[in-house]
Amino acid sequence: MKKIVILGSTGSIGMNAVRSVKNLGAGWRVIGLSVRSNTEKLLEQIKELSPEYVSVFDAGAAKDIKGQLPAGVKLLPPGKEGLAEIASLDEADIVLNSVSGAVGFEPLIASIKAGKTIALANKEPMVMAGKLIMEEARKYGARILPVDSEPSAIFQCLQNIKDGGYDDAVRRILLTASGGPFYNSGTDMSSVTPEQALKHPRWSMGKKITVDSSTLMNKGLEAIEIKNLFSLPISKVQVLIHPQSIFHSGVEFTDGAVLAQLGQTSMTLPIQYALTWPDRRPSLAAPLDFYELAHLDFYRPDFSRFPCLGLAFEVGATEGLLPAAMSAADETAVNLFLEKKIKFTDIFRIVDGTVAACDGGGKLTFENVMETDRMARAAALAAASRL
Repeated sequence: MKKIVILGSTGSIGMNAVRSVKNLGAGWRVIGLSVRSNTEKLLEQIKELSPEYVSVFDAGAAKDIKGQLPAGVKLLPPGKEGLAEIASLDEADIVLNSVSGAVGFEPLIASIKAGKTIALANKEPMVMAGKLIMEEARKYGARILPVDSEPSAIFQCLQNIKDGGYDDAVRRILLTASGGPFYNSGTDMSSVTPEQALKHPRWSMGKKITVDSSTLMNKGLEAIEIKNLFSLPISKVQVLIHPQSIFHSGVEFTDGAVLAQLGQTSMTLPIQYALTWPDRRPSLAAPLDFYELAHLDFYRPDFSRFPCLGLAFEVGATEGLLPAAMSAADETAVNLFLEKKIKFTDIFRIVDGTVAACDGGGKLTFENVMETDRMARAAALAAASRL
């Protein structure tokens, strides 16, 4: 019996994870679910899955649901305490972390210190302090398996390379991006609305990651995540705009061979692979029909139209606290944009200004990362108030 905990169970990744666990059938069981505040959907999942533990981050929502839980379901404390507790349950074999943003940082550390296998869809912690996180994982015997489509594709392509040998074996990481809703459009970027930014042409995702995809910041964040997951220089990561989202990413090795992972536009495959690794099982993803694939297109990214991507690569080349500042400023700016308090093009202005004002040379420790995160959020809010 494999026992699974799903953090962020009512989000897009979480709901696909529930579908994937059910598809795996006998021998797989969800024992823990966490949400921020969507208790209505959580109650449906509790009825469907009969977990032993639930965590509701929002204190008000946790109070409201307390009297509605079936017998045998334990409600953990709200906030960070309950999230860390459910992320480190003794009986859990795999913790799928799909919490959005920096709030996923502390439960990730809790899972690592508990020595868990972690299916990680929350990239922000790996951007903020990925080098330290990988060191902690080795220290505590935890394993981190990427869930996002592109990092998962790269992970799959590197399966025949021993840990620690990636840099010697890899010439280039071929990191693909759909380009989002604006790449081939003539849209005036300064007039983009949240409704337009949230209409992704290929993927159904949470709001924050969808906006990041429309600015291409998401590819920059993934490049930093890949750098830290595989101990590779970010200079080896090449972004390819690939509108069809069939070639999910690949690796060019030093001998000239290129391996790539191709598949339908479905998150169920990378989610299930992280759960069943190193084994493969039939998934919910439909097979590719190569006779129906007329062509696969690849384009160079436009760094001038999408400056967030270039900024992320510049920041990712550093080893200090700047990635944490950039991640925090981006999360803050995206939230302000979604609340219609700033323009789409202001996202870059705020993030760029916050990074420029940050002293990123401090020692990379978890404490310093969290302090940088706090200060960058305050600086981004202050910058927004001056626009």
